[in-house]
Amino acid sequence: MKKRIWLSVLAAAVVIAGGISWWASRYYVVPIIMYHHVTRLDSPQPDTVSPERFEWHMVYLKKHHFTVLPLTAFIEALQSGIPVPRKSVVITFDDGYEDNYTQAFPILKEYKFPATIFVVADSVNTKGFLTTAQMKELLANGIEIGSHTRTHAYLPDTPVDVRRTEIFDSKRRLEEETGVRVAHFAYPTGGFDEEIKEMVKQAGYDSACTTNRGYDRFNRDLHELKRVRFSDQDNRVDYLWMKLTGFYNLFRQAKNPY
Repeated sequence: MKKRIWLSVLAAAVVIAGGISWWASRYYVVPIIMYHHVTRLDSPQPDTVSPERFEWHMVYLKKHHFTVLPLTAFIEALQSGIPVPRKSVVITFDDGYEDNYTQAFPILKEYKFPATIFVVADSVNTKGFLTTAQMKELLANGIEIGSHTRTHAYLPDTPVDVRRTEIFDSKRRLEEETGVRVAHFAYPTGGFDEEIKEMVKQAGYDSACTTNRGYDRFNRDLHELKRVRFSDQDNRVDYLWMKLTGFYNLFRQAKNPY
């Protein structure tokens, strides 16, 4: 009798474990981390992380054995159906601020973490933003350069011809500056619609990142990839754990794409 009960419990446990595994495989999303400024401020801002806090985030990833993937490798895995390690993340930065080079890059290099910086093309070589030489050094050390349009225009509010210039010409200029193909795009403020997304594909980008905008919670559309914002306000271990579980997209509030 006891043996029969034990076998029943074991069978139930197997079924439950199988159900959990199926659920997790269906809804797990590799977190794509989004940063902007890496600098010190007198008061916290949602688009800024201090160098000390940024390093604390990187230490957390290292200590908890996360696999930090280059965005290109992650996209190639999704395209080919190759599974990635469950505790994986992708690190991205928006706008191409110079502090990404002066503050974040040394920390990324210390921990041997790749990342992608989405650069506003017309800001290159202007005060406070990356220079051509800095971008080339970043590329030589495992940091990818993506496009964030020419002028950081909010694409849903721009005419079609301006959208085309923002999307196509930014790619062309960044490739001329770096000598390397620009494969990835990020929508300014996360705003897009289906026509904009189609234009990004036509321009030759392999992927496009948004914020928490859009209707695809599970990042199955490579040109509508949701990201998870990190800042100085992420100053507790439980915040990091929650955002890096791989199920954050499932429960957080989504926004209209435009």
